[in-house]
Amino acid sequence: MSHLSSPPEKHKGERKGHRLPRGSERGSSSQDKNRSVTVGSLVPMSAGGKGSRTNCSWSTPQKVPNRLISEKSPYLLQHAYNPVDWYPWGQEAFDKARKENKPIFLSVGYSTCHWCHLMEEESFQNEEIGRLLSEDFVSVKVDREERPDVDKAYMTFVQATSSGGGWPMSVWLTPSLQPFVGGTYFPPEDGLTRVGFRTVLMRIREQWKQNKSPLLKTSQRVTTALLARSEISMGDRQLPPSAVTTNSRCFQQLDESYDEEYGGFAEAPKFPTPVILSFLFSYWLSHRLTQDGARAQQMALHTLKMMANGGIRDHVGQGFHRYSTDRQWHVPHFEKMLYDQAQLTVAYSQAFQISGDEFYSEVAKGILQYVARNLSHRSGGFYSAEDGDSPPERGMRPKEGAFYVWTAKEVQHLLPEPVLGTTEPLTSGQLLMKHYGLTEAGNVSPGQDPKGELQGQSVLTVRYSLELTAARFGLEVEAVRTLLSSGLEKLFQARKHRPKPHLDSKMLAAWNGLMVSGFAVTGAVLGQERLINYAISGAKFLKRHMFDVASGRLMRTCYAGSGGTVEHSNPPCWGFLEDYAFVVRGLLDLYEASQESAWLEWALRLQDTQDRLFWDSQGGGYFCSEAELGAGLPLRLKDDQDGAEPSANSVSAHNLLRLHGFTGHKDWMHKCVCLLAAFSERMRRVPVALPEMVRALSAHQQTLKQAYRVAGRRMGKPRQVWVQPLCTCHWSYLSVLARS
Repeated sequence: MSHLSSPPEKHKGERKGHRLPRGSERGSSSQDKNRSVTVGSLVPMSAGGKGSRTNCSWSTPQKVPNRLISEKSPYLLQHAYNPVDWYPWGQEAFDKARKENKPIFLSVGYSTCHWCHLMEEESFQNEEIGRLLSEDFVSVKVDREERPDVDKAYMTFVQATSSGGGWPMSVWLTPSLQPFVGGTYFPPEDGLTRVGFRTVLMRIREQWKQNKSPLLKTSQRVTTALLARSEISMGDRQLPPSAVTTNSRCFQQLDESYDEEYGGFAEAPKFPTPVILSFLFSYWLSHRLTQDGARAQQMALHTLKMMANGGIRDHVGQGFHRYSTDRQWHVPHFEKMLYDQAQLTVAYSQAFQISGDEFYSEVAKGILQYVARNLSHRSGGFYSAEDGDSPPERGMRPKEGAFYVWTAKEVQHLLPEPVLGTTEPLTSGQLLMKHYGLTEAGNVSPGQDPKGELQGQSVLTVRYSLELTAARFGLEVEAVRTLLSSGLEKLFQARKHRPKPHLDSKMLAAWNGLMVSGFAVTGAVLGQERLINYAISGAKFLKRHMFDVASGRLMRTCYAGSGGTVEHSNPPCWGFLEDYAFVVRGLLDLYEASQESAWLEWALRLQDTQDRLFWDSQGGGYFCSEAELGAGLPLRLKDDQDGAEPSANSVSAHNLLRLHGFTGHKDWMHKCVCLLAAFSERMRRVPVALPEMVRALSAHQQTLKQAYRVAGRRMGKPRQVWVQPLCTCHWSYLSVLARS
């Protein structure tokens, strides 16, 4: 097998998950940090040399749609006018590949992915490349958010054979769905040191015609090896590993990779890592009288503060972008994902409970304000994401970050008012520019802007504390706070007139479950019934629109229709493990916040269905997909990494403990033990890859003290309350507020 990767101009594709310390990623995408192309190949290829830029005959999208026009997915609909004979994932495409003896080209992405947009513009809208894809391959387009099973199965192959992974994911399959070449983003044409998409297509076409038999045999061997490698089972193990040892090692691995200056656990790119922050808060609680405990608390709080001050946070409209391209949290990839908002609001609520610092509670409230305003359906559900690309002006080509960045001239025009009482002449615009680091030339370095889309623009990032800004100009702190708040509001109102980023109005059960948790937990912590009511509306939406009463099954997706209606695909896309695990977690959090037993009752029913559909009675733990739904896929996996989202098995371990605590049902405790035992080797070897599961391991094994704590202001009057055993509830070590 040959492996091909091409060094890029400095840009980064949409990588899988986030960078974890020192080998904790299987098929480490951290090695992909400076690549435009990664290819794992059973087909020999060489880099061509047509120059560093493309030389394609570009065309505008064809006027006649392809068959993707009948799909509901916003991502698939974005490709409905490509000059490519696209198929959705399904039997029609597979039958065509077998009948015509053609390889399948599988392209996987999501609708707010910057590099997916770029590959579509450069390659999938190109007439010549479209002909190659249509005549020599059966081309299949998949929304990874609709079909996470397809995405995970083939991402395992790409990561194992190319030392990287991300989106768009490009994989070539045999008609029997066995992968034999995999990569991520491809430029359309060859460069001096990289292979272009057109060349890859022609080489694969040639190899398929001339060397198909050995290629099929090698593909089968690779798939067999991946099956063995990806197996997660109890084996002879009856018990999970030691919680004390695993906890300690996880903390040590995080400590070694921690960025002392800017927080976080990588140099660049940096992703929000709520699962890691939750682990550190748990570790602090059980070691709070030790130096390591204090260190864990400091690492988590400092990371959250630096993120909130950085450009990864939208200081004008609130909410967080997907990740930072630099160590300083300064220049993000600008898309906003629902799962980030959901998990980060819980992390900031936890930070407020632990520290008492209202800075963190204000950030949490800002996130929820953004979600309620921009990502909420009128019936109570939550949309998936907002794009990072949008036109700077109507009719112009979309550019990354255009909606979010500012020039000095714009800010000075919007905020010309003089500030009184200063030590030097100053306008409101100059004050805001100083505090948020805006400059006349822009504050984005060319190295972070390879296409020049942000030239002369600035990303708002807090450069000074309020106290330092006030001292610099001889003002009172509260006066500065008021002036900055007023300035941001004027920027917000002005930004409303810009072309808005694309909204992915698909609603996913899993991410809606996470958002129910976000509203419920934060509402309980802050004593705000209004936020708990948002969680109740979200849960009612799930039950009304994403739950089949007859079968007891969840649906994976639904979509915003015209006039505020809700639409479903036909046939429906049934839920995956993460849908059940995250919704059950949300319902348990909502039950504890609202004390309404109906939510606990529904959680119990969903857990029963999850056990029936996904439990591995032989090896322990849960498969990510139903056996029937994933028929034909080369791998049926158990997700073994807490990344940008927690592993569904990690969340399930917590859910099983909580449900056992509520009901005393012994089978759930037994399942939790089997699950933890199945993942023992992974936790022993790289516990930092599963910090959420390590927390569940600790909750199961340790005898934890009951605690009293003033948890917040419930209906305006704080009081001490009896809390559940530490680490059994979603916000673990944090107290449950008393209900009136």
